[in-house]
Amino acid sequence: MMGTTCLTAAGRPAFVVNVEVFLERDGRWLLIERGAQEAHAPGLLSGVGGKVEVSGTEPGADVLEETARREVAEEIGVDLAGTGLAYVGSSFFVTDDGDPVVNVVFRGPVPPGARPVAASPQEVAGLVWLTVAEAEADPGCPPWVLDSLRRAASSRSHPG
Repeated sequence: MMGTTCLTAAGRPAFVVNVEVFLERDGRWLLIERGAQEAHAPGLLSGVGGKVEVSGTEPGADVLEETARREVAEEIGVDLAGTGLAYVGSSFFVTDDGDPVVNVVFRGPVPPGARPVAASPQEVAGLVWLTVAEAEADPGCPPWVLDSLRRAASSRSHPG
């Protein structure tokens, strides 16, 4: 889904704000395999997430949490209404296309009874449930995702 982007005078994004969510159930973390057509890191594992979209967002809204909940619903068909999300941290990177990205990471539990599925096949090729150790051993899990996952797992025992 495309949203409104703030552009520099040169027509490039001033920055992209991305939200990534790591959901946990019974000590295992839900990771998605990114679709083959994705511009960034196709075929690799990641948390569920996507870009903040300005269109349709009410001024003053909790835009990061709203984006996290929307992306989880769109990509894996899980409604996070009433489920607490906790801020984990943020990072900065530049895409292969040269777009600067601020990545904001959240974590939370999978709601009871929820059955995640690859609801958006273009974006999500598959789902895996991994412990942190299993993710560390998986060649499809890039270092930046491992860093965010480790931070999410660590923050679970140190809320704050």
